[in-house]
Order: sequence, then C-alpha cells, then structure tokens
Amino acid sequence: MKRLLKYVPLHFLVFLILGIGIQFYLQIWTFNFLKLCSLIFILLISVFIFRKKKGITLIAFILYFFIGVSSVFIQDARNFKNYYNNFSKQDSKVVLRITKVLKPGFYYEKYIAEVVQLNEEKTRGEVLINIQKDSLKTRFKIDDKLLVKPVFKILIPPLNPNQFNYKSYLAKQGIHHQFFLDNSQVLKLPSTSTTLVGLSENFRDKIQESLLKYNFKNDEFAVISALLLGQRQDISKELLTDYANAGAIHILAVSGLHVGIILLILSFLFKPLEQLQNGTYLKAFCIVLLLWMFAFIAGLSASVVRAVTMFTFLAIGQSFKRKKVVEFSLISSMLFLLILKPMFLFDVGFQLSYLAVFGIIWIQPKLEPIYKPKFIVDKKIWQLFTVSIAAQVGILPLSIYYFQQFPGLFVLSNLVIIPFLGAILIGGIIIICMSLLNIIPQFLADTYGFIISLMNDFVSFISHQEQFLFKEIAISFLMMLACYFFMFSGILFLIKKKSIRFIYFLVSILVVQSLYYIEDKKAIEKGDFIVFHKSRFSVIAVREGENMNVQYDLDTVKAKDIKVVKSYRVAEYIKRTQKVDFNNFINFNKQDILFVDSLGIYQLNNLKKPIVILQFSPKINLERLIKTIEPSLIIADGSNYKSYVTKWEITSEKQKISFHYTGQKGAFILNE
Repeated sequence: MKRLLKYVPLHFLVFLILGIGIQFYLQIWTFNFLKLCSLIFILLISVFIFRKKKGITLIAFILYFFIGVSSVFIQDARNFKNYYNNFSKQDSKVVLRITKVLKPGFYYEKYIAEVVQLNEEKTRGEVLINIQKDSLKTRFKIDDKLLVKPVFKILIPPLNPNQFNYKSYLAKQGIHHQFFLDNSQVLKLPSTSTTLVGLSENFRDKIQESLLKYNFKNDEFAVISALLLGQRQDISKELLTDYANAGAIHILAVSGLHVGIILLILSFLFKPLEQLQNGTYLKAFCIVLLLWMFAFIAGLSASVVRAVTMFTFLAIGQSFKRKKVVEFSLISSMLFLLILKPMFLFDVGFQLSYLAVFGIIWIQPKLEPIYKPKFIVDKKIWQLFTVSIAAQVGILPLSIYYFQQFPGLFVLSNLVIIPFLGAILIGGIIIICMSLLNIIPQFLADTYGFIISLMNDFVSFISHQEQFLFKEIAISFLMMLACYFFMFSGILFLIKKKSIRFIYFLVSILVVQSLYYIEDKKAIEKGDFIVFHKSRFSVIAVREGENMNVQYDLDTVKAKDIKVVKSYRVAEYIKRTQKVDFNNFINFNKQDILFVDSLGIYQLNNLKKPIVILQFSPKINLERLIKTIEPSLIIADGSNYKSYVTKWEITSEKQKISFHYTGQKGAFILNE
C-alpha cells in the first residue's frame, strides 16, 4: 500500500479529478482557449526552469489540475463559436448525423445525433431526438444523415423531488436540447462517410440477422445480443428487473467482467508464447489486438471501450512482471481515460467498474486466508466466493446511493453463473462465427439457446426470493463518502496493524455515527407541505418528521406505493405513510391553504392571504376568486386541463398574483 501511495500517476490522478469536478460544477474557467493553452504552456516551461524537486512536484500537480479543467472546457461544445445553439432560429434547416441509437420509448424512437449543419453554418454539438414510432419505417442507424426543421427544446429537470434527473444525466454527456418529430418531418440524406462505430454497428446487424435464422426465443436472443454484442435494446423490462434484483445485472452489460474473463482465457491460450524470445511482449500484443477486436464486435460503446482500455493497460503491465502491476495499470488506465474523456468521471458504470476491481485487489487477499480448502473444487468455489464478496463490498455504498437496494443473494447468483460465463462467452463467439458462415447445426443453436434459457430461469427464480432483496435503502452523498472512509481505513488497518491506522479507523466510525445522528435528527424535525405533479391526478402531502399524510385520487394504489411519493419517501427516510382527506382546507406552519376542486367552492371566512390550490379543473371565475379571498399564491396541479391552466396563468399575471403550475415549475414545496 505504501508503494502504491507513492506512485506518481496516483497523485496526478487526484489533481486531475479535482480539476474535472471543479470545472464541471463551478465553471471556474470561462475564458478562451488561447489563454488556457498559454497557462498550461507556462506551467510546462516552469517544470524545466525549477530545479528543486518540491517545486517541480507542485507545478506538476497544478498542471494536472488545469489539464482536468481544460479537458472539461474542451469537451463542452458550448465553448465553441460554432455551437449549434449560437445559430438556432425559427424554421432553421438542420442536418443531423446519428451517433447513437437508444432504447425506444412507448411512442418514440430515440437517438443521439450530432448537429452537423444549421442552415448554411457548419456546427457542432449533440442533441436528443425523438421520432414518432412507425411500424412501416425502419429505424435509423449510426452515421445516417437526416434533414429536419426542428423546434429545439431545453431539457427540463424532474418535476418531483428526489426523482432521477435525466437533464443532469444528459448534460454530463454534453446534451442540452431535444426535439420531437413525426416521420413525415424527417428526410434521410445520402451518407458519404462511415465512422468506425458505424462500421461496428453494420457488422453487428449482420451478426444479428444471421442469428435470427436459428429460431432463438425472444429472451434468448435478447440476452445473447447483450452478452456478446453489447445490445440491450431488445431485453424486456421484466427480464432486466430480474437480473437487477438477483444482483446479476452486470452480466448483461459488456463490461469489465466479460473483458476480464476473455483476458484470462487469452492469457492461458497464449502462454506458450512466453517461451520465445520477447514472447511476453508478443503475447501482450496478441491479447490487446483480440480484446479490441471484441470491443469492435461489441459496438465500441463507452462501457466496452472503458473496460478494454482498462485491461489493455493490465495486459501490457503484466508483460513487465513487476509487483503491484495490477494497481499501477488500473490507475494509469483511469488517468488516460479521464484525460481523453473527463465526463467518464460522472458515469455510474465507470465508477462501479473501478471500485469493484479495486475492491477485489484490496479486500479479496484478506478474505482468502480465512478458510483453507483442501480440494481443488472447493478451493475454486472459495476463491469465487471471496472475489464476489470483495467486489460487492467495493461497490456497496455507491450502489445503495444510486439504486437504493441491495440484492442479498448476489453471491449465489455469481457462484452459479460466473463459473460458466467464460464457456458461455466462448461458445457464443463460436456460434456467431458459425452463423456468419451459415454452418451451425440447428441442434447446436438449440443447445446454446437452452443454456441461455436455463440462466434466465435461474436468475428469475433468485429475483423472486423477495425476502432476500433489501429495497428502499437510502443514504446521502456524505454518508456514502463516510462509509468509504470507514471501509478504506478498516482495510488499511487490516493490511498493517499500526496504532495510527487504528486511530483513523476509530475516527471513521465516529464520523459515520455522527452523520447518522445528524441526518436522523434532521429527518425527525423536518416538516414539508408538498403538491406533487402527476398528470391527470392530484397528489398532495404533509410531512411531519418521519410521518407523511397523503391526499390522492388513485383508488387502487397504496399511498406509499405512488411513484411520485415513493421516491420522496425513500430519500427522506419517511417510515409511515397514510391516506387522508384534508377536506379542502389545511393550516400548515401558520399558512392557510385552500383547495378548490371541481365543485368550485371557496367561500370560507377569516382566510389570511391563503395559498389556493386548483384541482380537477374547477369552472370558476378566477378574477372573482382573487378579489374575494386575496390569495398570496395560486397553484395548479397535474389534475387540471392545460387549457384551463393557461387561462388561469394569464388572469393571475394581470392581477399580479404569483402562479405556480406543477407541470412546468415542478412540485411545490412549502417548508416549516
């Protein structure tokens, strides 16, 4: 560990991450490229001028900090003069190039596209496009060029608290606008160039067409496509949920697990090359070449490229046969990836991949000596068990932070599936090669499909053992960091039992306990009045500490299971939720709140500047209501007709009364 902490690229990585994070969230550098390049050049010159080691080290750290800043600045298309939004006008003609095909929604096909040209201007920047589904039209492919006349719409944040922020997710990919189109509004242009990713997709399409001839079941074909081709679009929602609940979702994403298994197999197959002069380098070259061939087949997606890059560094590092080569290779690969693609830092897959691998490296060696197997079979089972535990411990706090659940039977899923995953991957590659040559015997395809079905059935069985699936667990960002501090200090103490490390471990326990006490106290004392947004329905809640009373009009759903309520309830540590009827009036924190529903009744005495909530499209004269009760604020929730809301907003503006429509401004929250 001491040698690892002295590894210079690790220090560079820390400052690079600081630069990336600070520039992304705070935008500290807003000047032009010339000034940024000049600053980095001055720092480079300073490295050669300074002779003292400490001075050079300090300048190097500052240099990597600004490399992080500059990489984020350069990756953001908005910092360029030819950013498409700088030329956007009404009825603009836009030429797009499809760069990524997304999983379709209920009504729209979804794509990421680069804005190549806007009117006569050559432009840059990417957008999310939604094209209405049409069963008579084939889906567009990567590198297809489209001519459209879109209306650019800014991506909106979630309308309810604690929901997934799709706007923020896309912003981290450099996407800030979207538009919606009918097929009649899209003209496909002849495409003269093809990218490497486009070639990969075309090759993948040929593979899928060849596989379809052999009558695989829908779920079998979907899993084969995900396992080997990196295509998850065809996986049903139910099957995806089964894999997630069983703790085996990583099996369906071509990532570090798959590439790591292929690396192990290739290392074994090419081991005889080590007998030759410079054989270790030849072996590394062959392995890296085949890994990137697999990445090409799997679509060169971000997760695949990350995983193959990580293991490319590892394969090259192993050829040098030095101590700590795995850790050094991983840190170097992370440094390399973040310099080229700084937004990977915010990608959940990137975070989970590296944490899982570091968990295996640091925790598994401490678990393995606990039990000494006598036979080969139980030795392999024990190794796999300790690897699964170590990987899960490495990602546990982050996984709970993002997904708010923990699959208790993940060990069983991995113990059963992973030993056979190598054979499944190799068998799949053979099936693909034979299908392209059209020489697969049907019985062989049926056998492979049967094995995939067995795996699906096993995962489904595990996922339905709900007593072992721990749901609705929420931790804050600070608590997640505290948990990693606790784990890291504990591991350091186990590696070398020193008094100072024991003190750090005790401090970490104190930090976790203090945070838990503070957050629990805040949850008990907190009070909110919330008007949630739910289209065509009304959901209003009063939160008092760990209890929440909800008024809603969904007959068949329990209060705690309403989707908009559930995300808030879990994130805010609400323990008890019940349905109530506020009877059209409530006083919250000395604030009168009046509900006006479809009956349109609002004649109440002694109201003091009330907040008025309009529900279920009441047929009222809003101007008269304003003059009668003099509200301080008018709120319209999702249960109202949009035509009514538009009229109310105009009337409120004329009467100089604040107006809040949850369908535009999101849920209304009044704090105590």
